Amino acid sequence: MSSDPMMEGTPLIRPSTTEHPLYEQVVEACKTVYDPEIPVNIYDLGLIYTIEIDDQNAVNVLMTLTAPGCPVAGEMPGWVADAIEPLPGVKQVDVAMTFEPQWGMDMMSDEARLELGFM
Repeated sequence: MSSDPMMEGTPLIRPSTTEHPLYEQVVEACKTVYDPEIPVNIYDLGLIYTIEIDDQNAVNVLMTLTAPGCPVAGEMPGWVADAIEPLPGVKQVDVAMTFEPQWGMDMMSDEARLELGFM
């Protein structure tokens, strides 16, 4: 594990760069990627933890999976990067995977819960 002092205690999920002009477009791009086992996009599932965009328009995404043993674990970061990279103005995309904190159903949007029959 990392000895990064940022990882000690809460919040475990760093805030996203929501004020960046590209943020909404990056979110929309993430919404085009679906978990192959669940008919809901990965953003509404709550699998995208952090979207950071720097002054050079480099995008860093921190994401998770519904379960560490997900069969597409190795492929999903590539799908996310492929969805974001074509956006006008995006310089580069890095997608990192984490299982801290572990994903839970409470991270889903209301839309996802409704879609899956949890509401």
